[in-house]
Amino acid sequence: LACPWAHRTLVFRQLKGLEDLISVSVVHPDMHENGWSFAHDENSAKLYGTTGDDLYGDKFIAEKYLSQDPDYTGVNSVPILWDKKNKVIVSNESSEIIRMFNSAFNKITGNDTDYYPEALRAKIDEVNELVYHKINNGVYKSGFATAQDAYDTNVKELFIALDKVEETLATNRYLIGDQLTEADWRLWVTLVRFDSVYHTHFKCNLRLIEQYENIYNYMLELYQMPNIAKTVNEAHIKRHYYASHLSFN
Repeated sequence: LACPWAHRTLVFRQLKGLEDLISVSVVHPDMHENGWSFAHDENSAKLYGTTGDDLYGDKFIAEKYLSQDPDYTGVNSVPILWDKKNKVIVSNESSEIIRMFNSAFNKITGNDTDYYPEALRAKIDEVNELVYHKINNGVYKSGFATAQDAYDTNVKELFIALDKVEETLATNRYLIGDQLTEADWRLWVTLVRFDSVYHTHFKCNLRLIEQYENIYNYMLELYQMPNIAKTVNEAHIKRHYYASHLSFN
């Protein structure tokens, strides 16, 4: 619930009506030396929406990766799309997972709403490129900067990109005209975290999203779409960022 990349997949699970087909295990917001944890009790469930590992009772996400390769030493990231039948990781790349959710289950659900329509793919890809490098990842490049000049460069580019989005939304309802696409949701997961954690914790503090009239209202519109609010847990988000990053820029 904290990670914006994982949040994309939760959004598409709702948009495409996949709740009954794809279950979700929610990790604890605290992430320290052992990575994402499945720590879970009544208090963390109430405050942060944790579930523990509903399938196998594992303690850490790392166990999922080690189950695939006992010698694995890579990053133990979320999200993980898990095949319950074959007990394998299908993908841990959120951009791939949301594309799967967009179309792979349409015949089962009857939900054929397309957030990556062929006619708009070139435009979507272009917007995704800007949003990913300058905004989605831009907040992290600013927050995790290890030198002042790197911070200065990245935070400046972040707000130049936000200014460009604000200008786009002055004449367009969504990033690609009047049609809601995956590009909007890929941006939205960063926007919904911005004022509560990125502005303060990552020092992305030239402006608040609330000070961008068009972006702010756009963010609220998407938040109010059916079943989207349930994917947002601000207590979990704040707990993760403020309690997990013990060393910062």
